[in-house]
Amino acid sequence: MIIRAENLCKSYGGVNAVNKVSFAVREGSLFSFLGTNGAGKSTTINILTTLLAQTSGSATVGGYDTAREADRVRRLIGVVFQDSVLDAMLTVRENLTVRGSLYGLRGAKLKAAVDNAVQITAVAEFARQRYGHLSGGQRRRVDIARALLHNPQLLFLDEPTTGLDPKARRDIWRMIRNLQRSSGMTVFLTTHYMEEAADSDDIVVLHKGEIKAEGSPLELKTRYCSDLLKITLLNGQYIERQLAQSVDALPIIEQYKDNIANVEIINGTLDDVFLNLTEGLNNVN
Repeated sequence: MIIRAENLCKSYGGVNAVNKVSFAVREGSLFSFLGTNGAGKSTTINILTTLLAQTSGSATVGGYDTAREADRVRRLIGVVFQDSVLDAMLTVRENLTVRGSLYGLRGAKLKAAVDNAVQITAVAEFARQRYGHLSGGQRRRVDIARALLHNPQLLFLDEPTTGLDPKARRDIWRMIRNLQRSSGMTVFLTTHYMEEAADSDDIVVLHKGEIKAEGSPLELKTRYCSDLLKITLLNGQYIERQLAQSVDALPIIEQYKDNIANVEIINGTLDDVFLNLTEGLNNVN
């Protein structure tokens, strides 16, 4: 496992922003942390990236303790924050060159690293424009290029598409998925857009600082939502049945097979999972 968190806690003035959170991330996987604003996602990511010290518990990244071996952890990771850390007045290439030099890259190695980041994030067409003049989607591409300059083993993306229009979000995610699949890089995502987590290998749902569910997208949908069978009969009547899984529709369809005008199965989604979990928990709390 490239990440392990054990009973991770972070308190502010007696309030637990993260409360006994434990999980593991498989190397080479796309791992998603889902939760509403204030769920504790960014606090957790800040601990894992060594920007914040936990109150208790432990976390390792690449086998290194985030508290005691922060320098070693930082060499392994790239981070795309919610807010940009680049200079609006510099061009894209100038920004990347400055950032690359902070990793100790010089001369031909620095130029090669910048050229590679520009290529794999498809920012070449605006690489000579000032960062501050770019669109939101273009700036996000450059932010990701900055995080990839030193070839990290693990890329953290903290709500990377917040505020972007649907096309920009789609383009960013196409790029991230292609990068992850082609390089085998581990990607750790925090988001409150459920559809962005649909292709994840593993998902953790965080609510009020605690883990409320974890598993693959299929496992979560099987556990926390159901499919819906809709049958329209020849006489115009409708039949609806909740299904634990789609194959449960077969005996029902067989029962009405001589009187069916139309059949539709609506699959449960991660949105349904998230709403079922958080709305139920909000009612309890």
